[in-house]
Amino acid sequence: MNRPSLKDMSNEELWQLFPIILCQHDDNWPNLYLKEKEKILNNIDQELFVRIDHIGSTAVKGLIAKPTIDILLQIKPLTELSRGKLIRSLEDIDYIYQYQPQRQEPKMMFMKGYTINGFASEVYHLHVRYQGDDDERYFCRYLVEHPVIANEYKDLKIRLAKKFEHDRDAYTKAKTTFISHYTKIAKKLYQD
Repeated sequence: MNRPSLKDMSNEELWQLFPIILCQHDDNWPNLYLKEKEKILNNIDQELFVRIDHIGSTAVKGLIAKPTIDILLQIKPLTELSRGKLIRSLEDIDYIYQYQPQRQEPKMMFMKGYTINGFASEVYHLHVRYQGDDDERYFCRYLVEHPVIANEYKDLKIRLAKKFEHDRDAYTKAKTTFISHYTKIAKKLYQD
């Protein structure tokens, strides 16, 4: 009998297999990012690449997080011509391309560390955006520099993880107002 593929599973089935799990900050997360960054950069066409950053809660020292390393890869605007090549290059290093029709191109999402048996020991989300589409980077930097706000975010995440343990979309959507608010502040503050 053939084992089911992750691509054949419904969101509800995936959410049961991959619940929202929060854990204490792991000082090794930045090292995992650096190791994965090197793999990514060694595998993609350097002509496409603009910038790569560790984002998300695993990039904020002391913040609880899902044990998933979020990476933002910014690419040049004309990369759509090489989109298939980029997908194949990332699939070569075990990323799964998650087509998201509700997101306007080039907002691409890749995942690594998801198996039919649940999470692997290392899990990554690679967010691919055009150069300048980097709100996540601003929000992350704001949390790093404002521990009181990072603590508020921690409390929000704990409440939402309990409520939406098996609904990743609802968990993410419920954080949107908080994230958007502080991202706007951060973009005005940093403007780099």
